Amino acid sequence: MITGELKSQVDKIWESFWTGGVSNPLTVIEQFTYLIFIKRLDERETNAEKQANLLGESVDNPIYTKDQQHLRWQNFKNKDPEVIFDLFATIKEGELNVFEHMKAVGAKGGVFAEQMKGASFMIPTPRLLDQVIQMIDKIKMDDRDTKGDLYEYLLSKIATAGRNGQFRTPRHIIKMMVEMMEPKKTDTICDPSSGTAGFLVAASEYLRHEKKDWFKDKDFREHFHNDMFTGIEFDSTMLRIGAMNLQLHGIDHPKLIGVDALSDKNEIREEFTLIMANPPFKGSLDYDSVESSLLKTVKTKKTELLFLGLMLRMLKMGGRAAVIIPDGVLFGSSKAHKTIRQEIVEGNKLEAVISMPSGVFKPYAGVSTAVLVFTKTGAGGTDNVWFYDMQADGFSLDDKRSEVKENDIPDILKRFHNLKAEDKRKRTDQSFLVPFEEIKANDWDLSINRYKEIEYEEIEYAAPKEIIKEIENIDKERIEALDMLKEMLD
Repeated sequence: MITGELKSQVDKIWESFWTGGVSNPLTVIEQFTYLIFIKRLDERETNAEKQANLLGESVDNPIYTKDQQHLRWQNFKNKDPEVIFDLFATIKEGELNVFEHMKAVGAKGGVFAEQMKGASFMIPTPRLLDQVIQMIDKIKMDDRDTKGDLYEYLLSKIATAGRNGQFRTPRHIIKMMVEMMEPKKTDTICDPSSGTAGFLVAASEYLRHEKKDWFKDKDFREHFHNDMFTGIEFDSTMLRIGAMNLQLHGIDHPKLIGVDALSDKNEIREEFTLIMANPPFKGSLDYDSVESSLLKTVKTKKTELLFLGLMLRMLKMGGRAAVIIPDGVLFGSSKAHKTIRQEIVEGNKLEAVISMPSGVFKPYAGVSTAVLVFTKTGAGGTDNVWFYDMQADGFSLDDKRSEVKENDIPDILKRFHNLKAEDKRKRTDQSFLVPFEEIKANDWDLSINRYKEIEYEEIEYAAPKEIIKEIENIDKERIEALDMLKEMLD
């Protein structure tokens, strides 16, 4: 849990960027990220030197050569602002500056360093650079939890919608989806629109806290650090931010693929056992830019429908998915909408539809959304589909999103993990089961309002004569009061 002191430190850094002329939230996070990474490179080198000294040896594959010692955080942080800025911004022939050295570290720095090629130094003044370095230097990032919490808090400051309808998914909604899916020891987990890698990070944190014993197994640790997590993201800035997020949460070598997941450059088929995602809602693509096999599943230009087809393609047989979709996917009447719903319900196994209130994505947008949970079978298997009408998620449904007592998420988790008991629920309840045949008869409509029944309470009103008599009595009392007031004034 991030402390008030840590929040205050991050807030001050954010404010310094803002007043220093860097106002784009993604630029702030990216530049902040680079400085954290440069500090961590120096810390790694210092630890390697201490270990080598104890053994009486030299450091193998040092991050900094003898001629590069002036590029280390501990050696430049106390210099004059102009000197520090020169070390970052000036390129001399045959020499690396601090920023270029960071980019050149390459695979030595893990998955984040691999994304460095497109990095740009965008801090405009020596004063701002010095301010931020001094403040970052005071932040204690002694353990994985602190580093991870700090970065999550930093990411929470993205207050504007991303491009192409991308929104930062609320952390508590991601956590709910991860706890619903309960990642298994041998799972290979993917997010095909990974952004800041929130789903992958949440899955890793679930395993660290709920499955601690698994980490005693060497094979599992190898799997966890190298093969378990895959993110696909076409935006290079988001890819770098996501890579740092994963590293700070202790995942050494996740697979991050920098392509458009819907394009023909993504050739992944039947590779993952668990997919969790919040793919882009808006926008459409040209048929020519979409991988041809997806159009065979669902011929459409709409990204939200194409991503569902993509997930079916990328899942192994028996693989599971939890995905956030806009409400329109549930009841859209186009051929493409009906085709993808039929494929999920009839061709595979749809388990749950959780309708979420429109305020969940505020302040980004007021769009109504739902979570679909399904398993790839290739041969049907849908028996009863569980519907839940989420009305509260623990936060106010306005732009402020303040914490409130009302929260359906604990109830959702409890009921989802005991669906057998749900067959006793009525259609007037907040959750209930709907059989396959009824969904088929309703043209594969998955909107909860199609199946939910509303109980109307009978309200008895007084007879019109009684109401008129009451009005007359009130009128009489009003006239009497006016007469008394006139007498007092005479």
